[in-house]
Amino acid sequence: MSEDILFERRDGVAVITLSRPDRLNAVTSAMVEELITILDRLATDTATRVVVLTGAGRAFTAGMDIRGGGAGASPADEDAEPEGQVARIYRSLARSGDLVLRLREIPQPVIAALHGPVTGMGMSVALACDLRVADPTARFIAPFLKLGFSAGDLGLTWLLPRLIGASRAAEIFYRARPVHAAEAYDLGLIAELAEEGADLDTAFALADELLTRSPFGLRHTKELLNLSIDASGLRGHLALENRTQTMAFLTEDLTEGVAATLEKREPNFRNR
Repeated sequence: MSEDILFERRDGVAVITLSRPDRLNAVTSAMVEELITILDRLATDTATRVVVLTGAGRAFTAGMDIRGGGAGASPADEDAEPEGQVARIYRSLARSGDLVLRLREIPQPVIAALHGPVTGMGMSVALACDLRVADPTARFIAPFLKLGFSAGDLGLTWLLPRLIGASRAAEIFYRARPVHAAEAYDLGLIAELAEEGADLDTAFALADELLTRSPFGLRHTKELLNLSIDASGLRGHLALENRTQTMAFLTEDLTEGVAATLEKREPNFRNR
């Protein structure tokens, strides 16, 4: 693992840290590949029940590293087939999109601990997480229209309208203005507003709370939330919910959860 991505485990929680503080954690193509590898491993890791994603130093991330090593960077393999600029940029963007998909699709809830700039690609990554906590220094920035890009970057025009509505998303995109932590909280982008410098501790506290929930329930609720966003209608989604609840009825954890509720105690879920 490189020095640009830090990974650790703590009692059922995996912690991923973007660690290029001198560059405000600007993301390179190599970092994208490393993050995808980590998330692919977590997808089959039943011991890890919650993931926390954060950034070292004074930023979550300033987005893709446009000065070098970001979208459109040349292949590392000198023997690779040459490709045109359009193909190279598209391939790089598509791979970064895979990172956003992984965050949505791994079974564990992902909590983003945010502070400082959450810019460009960083905004897409943060919004792809299940929950976000932030300290007052956090600011979401979608600068694309000021730079000559579309705001359609790595799922951003799909994610933001679903979180805050199309009209508010349009205003933020068109004006390319920062959304500071207090406004983001009011909009519902942030689950908890932490004290300055305490976003990671707040994320850990939230992760510890989620660890007390049913492992089956966490995994399948995330799955159903994702499916509901793309569902063609209520009838089809009801069938998915009924399938999941039927499986839940057959778990030992359901029996424990009901017993604990009746006995007015905390449940001891064993993921069975």
